[in-house]
Formats: sequence, C-alpha cells, structure tokens
Amino acid sequence: MSDRAFAVVRAGALTTVQDLGRTGYAHLGVPRSGALDPAAVRLVNRLVGNPETAAVLETTVNGCALRPRCAVTVAVGGAPCPVRVDGGPAAWGTAVRVPAGSLLEIGAAVRGLRAYVAFGGGIDVEPVLGSRSTDLLSGLGPPPLADEAVLPLGPDAGATVRGPVDAPPWPGPPGELVLRLRLGPRHGWFTAASLRTLATRAYRVSPASNRIGLRLEGPALERALPGEPASEGMVLGAVQVPPDGRPVVFLADHPTTGGYPVVGVVREADLGAAAQAVPGTPVRFTPVR
Repeated sequence: MSDRAFAVVRAGALTTVQDLGRTGYAHLGVPRSGALDPAAVRLVNRLVGNPETAAVLETTVNGCALRPRCAVTVAVGGAPCPVRVDGGPAAWGTAVRVPAGSLLEIGAAVRGLRAYVAFGGGIDVEPVLGSRSTDLLSGLGPPPLADEAVLPLGPDAGATVRGPVDAPPWPGPPGELVLRLRLGPRHGWFTAASLRTLATRAYRVSPASNRIGLRLEGPALERALPGEPASEGMVLGAVQVPPDGRPVVFLADHPTTGGYPVVGVVREADLGAAAQAVPGTPVRFTPVR
C-alpha cells in the first residue's frame, strides 16, 4: 500500500466509510445506504476540494482517532465535536492540514450523533455497485472501522493549489425534530383517531435507533384493519408501523421490502436532521400534501 493512506488508532463506537450511496438497485434487493447526513458530507468534501461524491468517514457518538501516513487536508463536520492534532486543538468545520504521522483525534459529539471526516482525495476503498458506502444491513461495502486497520486515500489534486473555501452556515443538531410527512400508501390501515394522534402528539427518539431506522417512543397507532399487508417495496423515509404501534422512520440502510403497513413517507430533506437527533429528542410529524 502506498503512503497515501491512514491507520486507525481508535475506531470508536461505530465508524464507517460512507458516500452518497448506491442508488438504482432496490429492484435487486440492494439498499441505498450512504451517509445519514448527506448535506454534511457535501460540505466537508467541498472544504477539502473533493467532488461531493467522495467517500468520507461517518463517526457515531464518540468519534475516532487516526494517523495519516502522508500530509493531508482534513475537514470535520456534521455533529459539533472537538478536533485535535498531536494533542493540540484544531478547527472544526473548516479545512485543516495534518502532517504525515500526526495523530488526528475526532472527539465525542457535543451535540448531535454523527460527525463526518473528509480527506483531500477521498477514501479510496474498492467501490461495490458504484459506491464505497458501508451497508450494515446487507454487508456490502467495507466493514466498519477496526483498530489498526489501514485505509487508502485517493490522489489529492488540490493539495498544492487549494485556497480559501466558502461554505454556508452549518445547521445545528435539532432540539426538536419536525418531520414533514406525506400520508400513504397504507394510512387506510389506521383509524382516524390514530392519524390525528400522529399529526398532533409528540414522540421521542428511542435509544434503539440506528442506521436502518429512527425508532420512536410515544403513543401507539391503532390499526383499523387486522393482520398485515403483503410484503411490498420500501423507500427512504417510509414510516413503517410494526405491531406495537410505534412508528419507525426508515433511514439509509433500510430494507428494500417490508410487511408492516407504511402510514406515510417523510420528505428526504428532513432526514439529515433525523440522523443527528439524539435519544430523547422530541419528534413531531407535520402532514403535507
């Protein structure tokens, strides 16, 4: 392996390689996967001069520690967190030059859940079906990071010519998560009272949430019909309701089919905020047409 690589010193609770996902294969049973907060990925890639599709790291809760084998430009974004290089503080939310052999530490999230780490040149693991994303449901893509693993970096064409990069303000993790919901296709499986509950009552993010789905705690939705529908295709943002009546919002690693009724679908633009909602965050659904 060339010197354009980095070694994993501390993998953290769950750190994976992610890009914008492998779209177009749902009919083959392949989930979309990709970063849960794609806007953060686009911004950190922009800061280091990468195309927005370049692969980055997605950390969960407590960050990670890495040692680049080469000098590299790095940007950390998403959930606000402390960043240190060889023990000294470094900037979050902007490009930082990290010398070869230095220890880059991404600390625990101060707010939110998931931080994103972009390297100039991107992470150059082998793509699978056009994406370098780790998919926890199907097992496609590289495995989650492990201590002592070494990951390759792509060539950084902008390393010697990069200048200041402007970026819009970073959105903060939500204090309350508001999800715009389009009812259907199976809202007829629920009583009128339960649909009012969904539109007016507050839920909370469950600690059981993961990259597959945002699980919610709160009032159960009462069924109007017995049994379960036939298994059918699932889309990103689908709000599936299992037998306990508590909604689950499907995120990037969701299954491509499911047999519980889908009461509605959350707008994709709202799902980045869902990726940063910590357990206990209040959640409200706002029906839209």
